[in-house]
Amino acid sequence: METEVSFSSIAPPVFNGDNYQFWAVQMETYLEALDLWEAVEEDYEIPALPNNPTMAQVKSQKEKKTKKSKAKACLFAAVASTIFTRIMSLKTAKEIWEFLKTEYEGDERIQGMQVLNLMRDFELQKMKKTESIKEYSDRLLNIASRISLLGSSLPESRIVQKILVTIPEIFEAAITSLENTKDMSKITLTEMLNALQAQEQRRIMRQEDEIEGALFVKHREKGKNYKKNGSSQASSGDSRNFNRSNTGNKKGPFPPCQHCKRRSHPHFKCWRRPEAKCNKCNQMGHEAVICKNKIQQHGEEAQIADQEEEDQLFVATCISRNDSSESWLIDSGCTNHMTHDRNIFKELKQTTSKVRIGNGEYLAVEGKGTVAILTCSGTKFISDVLYVPGINQNLFSVGQLIEKGYKVVFENKCCLIKDVNGHDIFKIIMKGKSFTLNPLEEEHTAPN
Repeated sequence: METEVSFSSIAPPVFNGDNYQFWAVQMETYLEALDLWEAVEEDYEIPALPNNPTMAQVKSQKEKKTKKSKAKACLFAAVASTIFTRIMSLKTAKEIWEFLKTEYEGDERIQGMQVLNLMRDFELQKMKKTESIKEYSDRLLNIASRISLLGSSLPESRIVQKILVTIPEIFEAAITSLENTKDMSKITLTEMLNALQAQEQRRIMRQEDEIEGALFVKHREKGKNYKKNGSSQASSGDSRNFNRSNTGNKKGPFPPCQHCKRRSHPHFKCWRRPEAKCNKCNQMGHEAVICKNKIQQHGEEAQIADQEEEDQLFVATCISRNDSSESWLIDSGCTNHMTHDRNIFKELKQTTSKVRIGNGEYLAVEGKGTVAILTCSGTKFISDVLYVPGINQNLFSVGQLIEKGYKVVFENKCCLIKDVNGHDIFKIIMKGKSFTLNPLEEEHTAPN
């Protein structure tokens, strides 16, 4: 009864014409587990019953007939329909097994050719950039197993050598460590894989924890377009632009300046020194950068930068005007496109990581996806954009654009962005030593 239950509940491995050696091993084991392999291997004759047979003789004859029928049924069920049509006329399980072996395993000459092809395939293997150590080693071990099933062998030391000479340079530290601590001629495959996977896991953990060098820009606790609330602090999601803040209570690395009471600069560099002379109005007591009589540029609202922020070094510089939330700053210092506006995402996948900003602090990344940007020529989609609520300016990464095949050219105070086919997408004019793209402005859109 137990055999009957097992026979009806366990499905045999199905052979579709590929990897016969693997299927043959699996099928032989399957038939042995059901006590049917003898009927395939020996193809015994079933003797006729004598006159006046005993119950034992009747039972034995019935069991032998049942086993042969079940073995044949298993083989029929274990092949694809295209193969079944070629074996359905065969009478016994042994005939079916021998036909499949001759047809798909071949003789020694064919097996030798298959071994050569597999060895050639093994030698041509290289680790892909998107592969893990486990995936690459499994691919090599799969080829080695197929060679072994064909009667040849591939030594473990050869697999070790293959992995060591074909993995990327990022694993050089692990290889050097192994060379200094182990006898490379005796190292096992397991030892080597454990060492490489340990380094790989540490690298993945660091990448999940933070996105290094993503953005060099100062994080402000208060945006310019918000009123000061005394001691209350603005949340990271409240700030929506990169205009310079006029708050003066943020502490810096210097003692309070005797002229302006700020900590961001030494007193002898203060723009409000009594002996400083303005070359705009020829008055004493201030420098030209904070002169109230400075003529404003036509079409722009001139902004007075705080002394505190001028002393900070940024790769991403904010232009001196009020930018809308639709504008994007072209930034060569960040490694990923970023935005603070969740509403423009067409697709957003939740992630947990961080970006490091210019003052050494970290901001949380809460998602990654595709954003839709409305331009004068229609809606454009940008993939792999980080959702960082703590910033207050949309950022276009020059490095990511180039990585995606786009071309970015800076010349004649203009930034020209071309697609992978060389067609102009945007032409941005430099303003305030920065390039800020507003997709809805005609002058930013390159002619078709």
